[in-house]
Amino acid sequence: MSLLQIAEPNQSATPHAHRYALGIDLGTTRSLVAVVRSGQAQVLGEQDNDKLLPSVVYFGADQTLVGQAAEAMSEQAPEYTVRSIKRFMGRTAADIRFNHPYQLTGDAGFMPSIVTPQGNKNPVEISALILRKLYERAAHALPADSTLQAVITVPAYFDEAQRQATKDAAVLAGIDVLRLLNEPTAAALAYGLDAQQAQAYHLIYDLGGGTFDVSLLKLNQGVYEVIATGGNSALGGDDIDRLIAHWLLKQAGFDPAQVSAADKQRLNVQARRYKEQLTDAPTVEVQVALTDSAADTWHGTLSQAQLADIIRPVTTRTLAVCEQVLRDGKLEASALDAVVLVGGSTRMPVIQQAVREAFGQEPLCKLDPDEVVALGAATYAQQLMHNKSDNQVLLLDVTPLSLGLETMGGLTEVIIPRNTPIPVARQQVFTTYQDNQNAMIIHVVQGERDQVADNRTLGQFKLTDIPAMKAGLARIEVTFAIDADGQLTVTAKELTTGKHSQIHVTPAYGLSEADQQALLQAGFDNAAADKNARSLIERKVEAQRELLAVESAVTEFGALLDDRDRQTLLAAMDVLKHALARDDAAAIDDASHALKPHSDDFAARIMNQAVADSLTGTTMDDWQASS
Repeated sequence: MSLLQIAEPNQSATPHAHRYALGIDLGTTRSLVAVVRSGQAQVLGEQDNDKLLPSVVYFGADQTLVGQAAEAMSEQAPEYTVRSIKRFMGRTAADIRFNHPYQLTGDAGFMPSIVTPQGNKNPVEISALILRKLYERAAHALPADSTLQAVITVPAYFDEAQRQATKDAAVLAGIDVLRLLNEPTAAALAYGLDAQQAQAYHLIYDLGGGTFDVSLLKLNQGVYEVIATGGNSALGGDDIDRLIAHWLLKQAGFDPAQVSAADKQRLNVQARRYKEQLTDAPTVEVQVALTDSAADTWHGTLSQAQLADIIRPVTTRTLAVCEQVLRDGKLEASALDAVVLVGGSTRMPVIQQAVREAFGQEPLCKLDPDEVVALGAATYAQQLMHNKSDNQVLLLDVTPLSLGLETMGGLTEVIIPRNTPIPVARQQVFTTYQDNQNAMIIHVVQGERDQVADNRTLGQFKLTDIPAMKAGLARIEVTFAIDADGQLTVTAKELTTGKHSQIHVTPAYGLSEADQQALLQAGFDNAAADKNARSLIERKVEAQRELLAVESAVTEFGALLDDRDRQTLLAAMDVLKHALARDDAAAIDDASHALKPHSDDFAARIMNQAVADSLTGTTMDDWQASS
């Protein structure tokens, strides 16, 4: 008897089609693709078994090369050989403050394009070429009739613009994306496959080619909860290469400022090679020979101890982020069960030694640090694709910075605090500031400061057609929702009419390196000053609301006041206005307290008049009839 194959729920609608879940690690310097086959996650390589695809694209006049072939062109045509494109994703030209050999073009408020012999190429297009190469590698290795879906990893500290740019690149590459996944979380998944502890705290130290991420995770019975996260999207192995190259130039007696971009690029490649050689050797022979200099070639040696001193600026910055993440998670270093090393740069013995000394324990590095993110992503993609209930993990990522909106006085009202697990949706009700206000600007910001001017604008939109009513009576419900990919949607709804408006926060630029380092730290450094400033602004806003309300009442019900009471009330209002002009908190409090008895008396007269008006023309019989 023959068997008839049918499709199970959540499986392929075509009985004989194969469905594979890909995990793609789109790295700054190297990228990988992994797949789960026969229950095991494995990284796919080319025929020569080279699993790491250089994240490099060369644009020639008549050809485009991706990967190893493109990397081979970096010394011949560095200005047209694009590497570390991940650093450009979701950023404006003003944000790009690191050295590069490319000519950028485009509007100031958008991602710049790189000038090439094939025309201008933007970061999304270039990233799409790398993703397409990985996708083709997977398609070649798997059955021809396969259906492929993917989870793509991003740094935990990528903001909304950078995540959206990554999604756009995947769509352009023709990839069906299940979701984006934070790189440290993917690493935790890979290491969690054989975790035996019921509960454990892991610090994921992820130092790649161009980005650095730290995540503090609590692992408990299949739940991976990100307690706190931090990082820098412009710090990694590329910076180490430049520091080594700079040291080489100094040792050879050259002024780095006088060296051409082509020579710097060639020297960076040399520096990377020396760095890799030092992974397995105590010293390495080095040399410097510049093509635009007639000077003799300089020869020397570079030791592990010298390397530790050269790259100290990088290790110091990474450990400072680790300390901040532990403080955010309210955890001592001694409470960590493990420190997990991820990213190719953590192969360096000097990095491992710095981590070992900082945390007082041997860091975990049993899985290939280059492959662990892709393996974890493939594992999670498999679970998402097949909706597995057995041994399925629950991921609780967090939002790295607080999200809120602008209120009166330029204050930030936080709707979703930083380190809130996502996906998440939060609502808050606001009201109008002035009588008959028929529109409201919803200004969405990100950051840890109390004043909007000190935070970063993510976007804004307008809610119109608010019904005419007195100030404070309208009810505007604002909802912030972050999905599993970290994408933010903000909706504003007027509750009496149901009129609503919304925005998908996908700005055309990302956080600059300075912004990423400064936003969080500034919140701590200026906490006391921000508290005082917020207190003053709140006093001013409340006083201004009181003045507006009284002025409106005087206009409408001024006949209820005799001349003496009117003058007394107006005089008290003038005192408050002068106090507001001086920004004197004590004076504002005193003037507000002095005005209150007069405004309360006026309000009582208005209420009495309203009651009297409502009873005019009624009799006792009317009351008895209605009882």
